Amino acid sequence: MKINWKHKFTSRKFWAAVTGVIIALLAVFNVDDLTSEKVVTLVAAIGLLAAYIVGEGFVDSNRDN
Repeated sequence: MKINWKHKFTSRKFWAAVTGVIIALLAVFNVDDLTSEKVVTLVAAIGLLAAYIVGEGFVDSNRDN
């Protein structure tokens, strides 16, 4: 089965899972709350950026066809 990475990177469930794993790891390593909040914000921003880039690429590719 082939993984559709474009769909995966634009999925809210995927980014929620990534964020959850990162939060768990930060908790295991006793990272302070402020740092954890910054890391979660960064992951959310990266997810948003990835979704925007993939979405714009999809729109651009459909425009050329």
